Amino acid sequence: MNFDFNEDQRALADTLQRFVSREYSFERRRAIRDSTAGWSRDVWQGLADLGVLAINIDEDYGGLGYGPQETGLVMNAAGRGLLLEPYLASAVIAPALIRRTTSADFQEQWLPAIASGEAVVVLAHADARSAPATELGGNLSGHKSVVAHGGCADLLLVSAQMPNGDTGLFAVSPGADGLRLRDYPTLDGQRAADIIMDSTPATRIDAGGALDQIEAALDIGLAALCAEAVGIMEATLAATTEYLKTRQQFGQPIGRFQALQHRMADMLLHLEQARSMSYLAAMHCTGKDAPARQRILSAAKVTSGQACRFVAQNAVQLHGGMGMTDELMLSHWFKRLTTIEMSFGDTDSHLARFARLSRAA
Repeated sequence: MNFDFNEDQRALADTLQRFVSREYSFERRRAIRDSTAGWSRDVWQGLADLGVLAINIDEDYGGLGYGPQETGLVMNAAGRGLLLEPYLASAVIAPALIRRTTSADFQEQWLPAIASGEAVVVLAHADARSAPATELGGNLSGHKSVVAHGGCADLLLVSAQMPNGDTGLFAVSPGADGLRLRDYPTLDGQRAADIIMDSTPATRIDAGGALDQIEAALDIGLAALCAEAVGIMEATLAATTEYLKTRQQFGQPIGRFQALQHRMADMLLHLEQARSMSYLAAMHCTGKDAPARQRILSAAKVTSGQACRFVAQNAVQLHGGMGMTDELMLSHWFKRLTTIEMSFGDTDSHLARFARLSRAA
């Protein structure tokens, strides 16, 4: 199968790579990470000016009308620079969910604002530690844990259990009465928030079938996450290769030692497998057949998760103790790859889902 990108896609990738190289140096990223907000409005607006935030939004709402392949190219470049801005949450998952679930009026209100960088919209769905949010009389009560970039959201899309047992999707203002939000940094330098609602006013925005649509939007996000992992592993492998060429031991570069060459070859093998599966995930993440789509996405996440762990751990081992110092970019790639392996369901959970769906197929 031909996975070559067309001219427009290559131009998009080149533009993003230049932007990241120019605007997101290692020193600037550390300063952004250590800031109060933990992300940069200036960078966010720069991404909007490039049209990057509009990729997953239809032209009728001020977007570019692109899809998962182009999103993967953006995530690949973002992964190399470890962007801290809420691109995956607000520019990938939220538009996919809004487009599938909400009314034309709601889309008209929020999609152009997302595309222009004026609004950050975040999904608060589920976490193993979350108490399920419930709806009663138009208000929500419950707890959502580790909501990615929840602290910077201008609007929260909250899933909640209805009295009849169905799942509904609600629009909630972060400043609404009865809502408490605790924002904090995560292992990889990103931001997350715990959201506690106590009879918080909310507006239902779905017309039914919200759970299926949420899962469909998260599958698009999962494909994008796999593409980000590939970008980080590419950068990790390149940095490790360069280190092995320059680090001297016994009067010669350690890259000449055959045992280390074998380890680098194994790292490259894992990277290429993850790259192929990320392409496959991008091709199928919008599929209408949910079991078939989820089976492919789980296979991609298993392959990607295994590669993340193998490449990250071996890169640190080959660098020695310095590989985990905050002053070296490698340690930040390591933390992000470790987080990706555990995000959207860890490797074991996706392996179990793949086996279950394969038996049912």
